[in-house]
Amino acid sequence: MGNSGSAVKVCTDHQGGINWLSLSPDGQRLLTGSEDGTARLWSTADSQCHGHFQGHESYITFCHLENEAAFTCSADHTIRKWDVVTGQCLAIYRGHTSIVNRILVAKDYLFSGSYDRTARCWSVDKEKQIQEFRGHRNCVLTLAHYSSRDVLEEQEEEEEEEEKVSRDLLVTGSTDCTVKVWWVSSGRCYQTLLGHTGAVLCLILDAPNRELFSGSTDYTIRTWNIVTGEQLKVFKEHQGSVICLELVNRHLYSGSADRTVKCWFVDTGERIQTYKAHKHSVSTLKYHAGILFTGSGDACARAFNSRSGVLQKIFRGHKFIINCIQIHNELLYTASHDGTLRIWDIRGICKRNKRRLKKERSVQGRSSQKGSLSRLFNNKVGCMVQQENGE
Repeated sequence: MGNSGSAVKVCTDHQGGINWLSLSPDGQRLLTGSEDGTARLWSTADSQCHGHFQGHESYITFCHLENEAAFTCSADHTIRKWDVVTGQCLAIYRGHTSIVNRILVAKDYLFSGSYDRTARCWSVDKEKQIQEFRGHRNCVLTLAHYSSRDVLEEQEEEEEEEEKVSRDLLVTGSTDCTVKVWWVSSGRCYQTLLGHTGAVLCLILDAPNRELFSGSTDYTIRTWNIVTGEQLKVFKEHQGSVICLELVNRHLYSGSADRTVKCWFVDTGERIQTYKAHKHSVSTLKYHAGILFTGSGDACARAFNSRSGVLQKIFRGHKFIINCIQIHNELLYTASHDGTLRIWDIRGICKRNKRRLKKERSVQGRSSQKGSLSRLFNNKVGCMVQQENGE
């Protein structure tokens, strides 16, 4: 069993639960969005609050942080852009007619999904709506973005003459049980991916391999070819809704309401590990340096050896569900519905894991060398070797 850890710092500035936590690309800042209707900017250097963004008329559902600008969306039906230095609101994006659930920033585009059953595309700089994606029969919960240049062959691109102006595509997951792929330039639906029988809660994209993964309240994860729309595999072992996904080196990690995380080998569909010990739903997860970090509805974060599944540490201190986690400079940041941001030192776990990985590689190297010498010897004496020594 893992040992308990104490937070090196507890930030209590928010007056309501924290719904999301975003890390800037340069790692210098964190952004929290809260039920209190405000967002706060934190420095990863000193863990102090350096910005307080006020203006939304209801709670913040999600936030996204760039190096120079912050974005928040809210139940007040709007999205706001903020200057990270001055805290000034730079833009308000209006048009949605219900709660904005999720935003995504890509290139000069800002994408949003809402309870009003639409997704929308905005110009980041011009504060205006560029496109509306209408076709879902229920609310849009999750978003992904890619360019056709990343997945289509040259001949296939030529077939899409209508979309020559822009090759960007938006992926939306909805409570109507479908995933849709849209051309950004026209708002036209390119694919509707059918198969789920429950709400689609999470999406993760692997554009170079033309694959999309979707997790649902139907307890399954499905893999799709994003060019043809073909369903490739269905991962069925969870006994509860699939809430979050992480893809690392062709290994897919899925967190579920069944209180477990499972690891799947994408190429075969094989489930290769199950991470237990959670006492409630797994709400968020993050892979880092061979360690799987999880946040749960039981108010604890946990660290597992990703290969063995062994629980290495429990981080206790939060009072309610952990909604989001981030990792930077061997510090773990956890944001909870209890309104606090907690910071944990994970240097010890990372150091032990690096030593373990180094030792495993060394053992594997010696085993491989021994096997090679054995094959060489047997080939020389004309023997047919069916199995390597020691296997």
